[in-house]
Amino acid sequence: MSFYKKKDLKILVAEDDVISRKLVTSSLQKWGYTVTAVEDGGKAWAQVQSDLPHLAIIDWMMPEMDGIELCRKIRKLKCDYYTYIIILTSLSELENIVSGLDAGADDYMTKPFNLKELRARINVGLRVINLEANLNHHVRKLQEALNKVEILQGLLPICCYCKKVRDDKNYWQQVETYISNHSELQFSHGVCPECFEKYLKPQIEKAEQESKQKN
Repeated sequence: MSFYKKKDLKILVAEDDVISRKLVTSSLQKWGYTVTAVEDGGKAWAQVQSDLPHLAIIDWMMPEMDGIELCRKIRKLKCDYYTYIIILTSLSELENIVSGLDAGADDYMTKPFNLKELRARINVGLRVINLEANLNHHVRKLQEALNKVEILQGLLPICCYCKKVRDDKNYWQQVETYISNHSELQFSHGVCPECFEKYLKPQIEKAEQESKQKN
């Protein structure tokens, strides 16, 4: 089950370099994505708060708020869905890559980047986003099912004569009353074949005989 198509995916591009920002934005739009582009970390954070993106392409070095701080702030949000983050930077040292991933980034690309590689990494992000959406969908379905079911457990005293059960407040009541009060089950009464032969059939035959005698 796929939840997001390209046209449904909201992508945020946060890049202070005009040329890089326009290049990434125009490429994404050409590939069929919906894009919002901003030129600094402060505006990126404001955009995230107003309309959380599914995927964010964030430059490491930006005015007002750098990409690492923005990653950390995004990861602290309580969201209905996951935001896949790709960090763009000219820093290529191992410690920089580790810092970016530790801050909450999912992927990392160094400048100057190749558009084919960027497209491939975005496709990876789309797969991850859909996997997470599928998982959340099944978790919600499972929780809905669990909310509809109350499992009766433990030792339940039952009278060996009248078959009433005793609840935790020491009250005796019919089995169907107890189960109805402790679950979402509702009873529809009927008569089993054994009880029909044992109880109802004799009463019907007796009533028929009395009716014949009166006539």
